[in-house]
Amino acid sequence: MTHANRFALMLEALTELAVEETSSRQTPPTIAQPSLREILSLSAPLPREALFLGLAEDGLPVLLNLRDPIPGPLLVTGDSTSGKTMLLQTVARAVELLHTPSDVQFAVISSHPDEWTEYQEYQNCAGIYPSDNSSSQDLLFSLVSWAHNNKGEKQSVLLLIDDFESATRFSREAVQNLRWLLLRGPSRQVWPIVTLNAGRAKNVDEWLGFFRTRLFGHIQNADDTKFATGLSDIALDDLIAGSQFTMREGNNWLNFWIPASD
Repeated sequence: MTHANRFALMLEALTELAVEETSSRQTPPTIAQPSLREILSLSAPLPREALFLGLAEDGLPVLLNLRDPIPGPLLVTGDSTSGKTMLLQTVARAVELLHTPSDVQFAVISSHPDEWTEYQEYQNCAGIYPSDNSSSQDLLFSLVSWAHNNKGEKQSVLLLIDDFESATRFSREAVQNLRWLLLRGPSRQVWPIVTLNAGRAKNVDEWLGFFRTRLFGHIQNADDTKFATGLSDIALDDLIAGSQFTMREGNNWLNFWIPASD
């Protein structure tokens, strides 16, 4: 059995157990999800430009090509318990395991920097910046300057903003820098990947157009789902909160899982 098939069977079993749990008061036995290290070791070698996002239901990794700016910045949205922060942290851990700092670095702006303390020690980490501190706004300025001077450099920088709404309340200059990074960043090797509570998406309505690529976690409220997706015929309340996400690929939807913590 191939590694992909083994992961696919495992994830299929997880999905079936989750469906049983929602339809029954009894809690079914759990199946251990594969860890990030296990997935990456069995999926190797991945392309040098590949950014790991999760594990699809067919057992194959979901990847972002850091050399292709077409997807643009990534929006991760869902309810408060959907696992948005965990997805960003999975991306950061994968960067540490797969890439050298000369290839990929990440910086984090967060309303809850204490949730990111351990990541400060990662060699690929360019810093953890509290969103209520001026240093986070200085970071945006520095990234814009770096991007302007980036003439085909191989290095990529991930700008992980955990709670995008807080960043939209920065100073006028910082907001302008944020807009520039959303518009031009990926073409200059700066990749914003941001989280947003689906219930508060209407508060940043004017910003949603920047995001062609959106990753959706569990959203219970149908109105929030419609606003976040722009679709009235899709439900996201069946996604497993804390571990399962989906993204649209043309007319299809690609479901994927966050690996278990190592």
